[in-house]
Amino acid sequence: MSGAVLQVAGLTKQFGGFVALQDVELQVNAGERLGLIGPNGSGKTTLINCISGALLNDAGTIAFEGRDITRLPPHQRTRLGVARTFQIPKPFRSMSVLDNLRVPLEYAAWSRADHRRITDEAMEMLDLIGLQHRAQASSASLTLVDMRKLELVRALAAKPRLLVSDEAMAGLSASEVDDILVLLFGLKEKGVAVIMIEHIMRAVMKFSDRLVVLVAGRKIADGEPQSVAGNADVIKAYLGE
Repeated sequence: MSGAVLQVAGLTKQFGGFVALQDVELQVNAGERLGLIGPNGSGKTTLINCISGALLNDAGTIAFEGRDITRLPPHQRTRLGVARTFQIPKPFRSMSVLDNLRVPLEYAAWSRADHRRITDEAMEMLDLIGLQHRAQASSASLTLVDMRKLELVRALAAKPRLLVSDEAMAGLSASEVDDILVLLFGLKEKGVAVIMIEHIMRAVMKFSDRLVVLVAGRKIADGEPQSVAGNADVIKAYLGE
């Protein structure tokens, strides 16, 4: 690994009197595979919304490749190399499946894409997820499973240096989960760091170099997956007293 791609320091986010995140510290290195876990309502999605720019934090800083991006809007963060998926897929429903990939290749990855090969690259990505035969179909006609696959490759089409995968595998079969893992594992060779939020613990444990656990907006564990899984505070958070 070649240094930190993401550094989060003292991150705090409140909604009225409710503190969703409290002084969260997080570092992700280039090419690292980080699993972010925690019970429902622990602040995971709030954290990645702050990292991606969908929400602005109330305190703390976010740096990407040494640059302070704390106040940048989402599209500028994406152009720098921060991409994310959403729990609920959000394709351009009026566009074809192919055009859903052409858009991020053309605009989000404008400084990292070969504009002479946009269509070819989009087709290659569809081939990776087995949707090449649906290239000209409306994205609104896809099944939920295929929409989840499209959501993931739409994020990859932005050619990120940091990908945040927010429950990209929800609803997939065991074999489909393994297919997505192969795709995500391949990103390490390109130096792409990945933050994975996932409730499928088999996938998280298999994928992650490191696990971070949030509970009630605070980070309670950060380390090697097997060690974190055996942490008494983590077990208590998931199973209770």
